[in-house]
Amino acid sequence: MNYQQNYQKWITAPALDEASRAEISALDEQEKEFRFYAPLAFGTAGLRGKMGAGLNAMNVYTVAWATQGLARFLLEQGPAEPCVVIGRDSRNHSLDFARTAAQVLAANGIRVLFFDDIRPTPVLSFAVRRLRAAGGINVTASHNPKEYNGYKVYWSDGAQISLEQAERISEILSGIDLFDDVRQCDFEQALSDGRIRMIGAEVDEAYLEAVQREQVNPQAVRDAADTLKIVYTPLHGTGYRLVPEILCRIGLKHIYPVEEQMRPDGDFPTAPFPNPELPEVFALGLQKADEFGSDLIIANDPDADRLGIMARGKDGFEVLTGNQTGALLLDYIITSLAGQGRMPDRPYAVKTIVTSELAAAICASGGVTLYNVLTGFKFIGEVIGEHERTGDGSFLFGYEESYGYLKGTHARDKDAVVASMLVAEMAAYYHAKGMTLCDALDALYARFGQYREQTVNVYMEGLDGIARMKALMERLRGAPPADFDGQRVVEVRDYLAGTVTDVATGAQSPTGLPTSDVLYYKTDRDNVVVIRPSGTEPKVKVYLLLHADTAAQAEQMIAKFRGIVDSWTAQPADAAAK
Repeated sequence: MNYQQNYQKWITAPALDEASRAEISALDEQEKEFRFYAPLAFGTAGLRGKMGAGLNAMNVYTVAWATQGLARFLLEQGPAEPCVVIGRDSRNHSLDFARTAAQVLAANGIRVLFFDDIRPTPVLSFAVRRLRAAGGINVTASHNPKEYNGYKVYWSDGAQISLEQAERISEILSGIDLFDDVRQCDFEQALSDGRIRMIGAEVDEAYLEAVQREQVNPQAVRDAADTLKIVYTPLHGTGYRLVPEILCRIGLKHIYPVEEQMRPDGDFPTAPFPNPELPEVFALGLQKADEFGSDLIIANDPDADRLGIMARGKDGFEVLTGNQTGALLLDYIITSLAGQGRMPDRPYAVKTIVTSELAAAICASGGVTLYNVLTGFKFIGEVIGEHERTGDGSFLFGYEESYGYLKGTHARDKDAVVASMLVAEMAAYYHAKGMTLCDALDALYARFGQYREQTVNVYMEGLDGIARMKALMERLRGAPPADFDGQRVVEVRDYLAGTVTDVATGAQSPTGLPTSDVLYYKTDRDNVVVIRPSGTEPKVKVYLLLHADTAAQAEQMIAKFRGIVDSWTAQPADAAAK
């Protein structure tokens, strides 16, 4: 159906509530087309979009529709009595969407374990594994602005669903009428008869115990606990309770919460863009750090799966990127375990292909195997799961440039609670040596060279956004760059075609990774440029992963490569580097 037909179906549907009917009645033609041209896309990240009435928006009807598809998929997999864990973050309507999902699952004969309050995303992943559920649903839009919400689906291993699973669910959804084919029951009735059961404190305690077991050097905290001061903010999200709790449990004495941001609030009144990658979200934390003389500020996004930090440097506080924080943690874990004689057999780490190549240098120095995977923490989880099945190797650490980190196998998604604990412990370790994390980063660069990274976001919004992104990728495939500022491209990886091409010889070999719309260019100086369409936002992302002998050379190279990227897109005004 076209958008007018979809609109008419909605406006005349007897099941549509009157508030939604009034909302779509008031839409102008452009917004009407956007909201009804197609259903909200379902992928490996589930659903994500702006909240509102309509087919292409997050609301109780699209959530119920997606859940009906998930229910049919679970039932066709074969478990006699499948069980699903449902969690949510602090966003507006997250409780409504979570209850809707529970009502649909229960009506389809699937048992539901429903968290009694908001929880960090990693707790949902942990609960799926610990409670041996068939899957999980987490209602969250991560670090998006308040207008957004989302719906993440997890499988029995605690990781987000695979591409194949997402495709099958999408196929099922194509045959489900959003109003006529969705089964629902009353939430309170299902709670009363046991189809829905509340969970909470007992899962939290087991989770915190699992996280605390991931400490690397507890003595480091004891040595610095009397003088180390840390400012913490959950940015109005789910980390408000468990992060301070784990920091206290490991023995830290001076934790200063940013009180204005400790209360969960889906309007994010002090952080309209609640993303710990952005310097502006630290404004209140900086005031607190100056007040109490702290050298470190820790921030989590609303669902507490990402972590961002600011550390005191020579000229004031500096934001550390996801690449920098991940490299520091990786180096700290490896050197600390080796120094204590506790390095496990056949240690390995995992990063994504768009994450800094500094990780490779650190792992090579420490005798640790490094695996590269596609973007998405589920791929890191797959490597962990495969090693567990074969019994080969010991997982040390996994991370991605987008501020997601995991130590331990208790979860299969990025975990800002365990990351906050480890960053605090690492800060304590360096604090005892008279160093901040900025000093530690300088020391890391002195050992391995000056690594610099930049992500360029090329926004392509509107109805033609997908077509424009596809056209850019096709153009680059048809005419790949031969060089970057005089550095010859020696290797091209096309993850959609599944090929690695040696430019000099034309020889091809397989990437060894799943199919994905990603292009990867490596130069004769081992610098890397990667481009891919975002899976959750209307933009193409270009990653510059560079290194040089000096900081000045590295910064100059970043600027020149960035200019080349802008010339690719021919839309420099729309590109924004983080």
